[in-house]
Amino acid sequence: MTHSVSEIVQQRLQEVRQRIAQAAGRSGRSPDDVTIVAVTKTVSTATAAVLPTLGVLDLGENRPQELWKKAPALPQVRWHLIGHLQRNKIERTVPLTTLIHSVDSLRLLNALHAFGQQRGQPVHILLQFNCSREPSKQGFAPAEVDTLAEQLPGFTGVVVRGVMTMAAFTADPQQVRPTFVELRQLRDRLQQRSGLPLPHLSMGMSNDFEVAIEEGATLVRLGTILFAGLENTTHDQ
Repeated sequence: MTHSVSEIVQQRLQEVRQRIAQAAGRSGRSPDDVTIVAVTKTVSTATAAVLPTLGVLDLGENRPQELWKKAPALPQVRWHLIGHLQRNKIERTVPLTTLIHSVDSLRLLNALHAFGQQRGQPVHILLQFNCSREPSKQGFAPAEVDTLAEQLPGFTGVVVRGVMTMAAFTADPQQVRPTFVELRQLRDRLQQRSGLPLPHLSMGMSNDFEVAIEEGATLVRLGTILFAGLENTTHDQ
């Protein structure tokens, strides 16, 4: 029997939600405190459109160009940009998004602040920290946290909602727990020194989201675990 994309994603979502609930329970949290951001970078707009019908309204894209393509077709979705944003793509990208996860430099922060002031509506963002310290990854260095804390209240063109990191990929998710612990500690320090609420910790992907939730993640970015192998599967008629 051939299952449709919708049926497959529904089953995978059910399993993921069970795992989220268990991870939240282990850390004394409610699963309602964790939002799935379904990362649709590897799938078509038609496959992405299955998510809202299953109650997942937060979708993430790595590349602005993909977001530009999918957002008009799925107007009910809260779009998250989770990949690098070049300054020359701000004007077209920001109006389509609910949250920019990947503010990884002072230059980008300044540009988003200027754009938010210009349009009279602040841009909702997360600050990306390179807690894994991998040269291939972007983000503020953890050592920059105190300088950022002093500067943030002056950036009235943005609303900083929290922080984000990408852990190193590893077969054993326990190995990246220190990365998630560090991000939480950076958020707490930033919160304390800036006076901003910073409710969100965007951390954890398909291979390590349970550890991230145990360490406080509020946004988990899940793609592979939901969509692997689906592009050759039939859609409901």
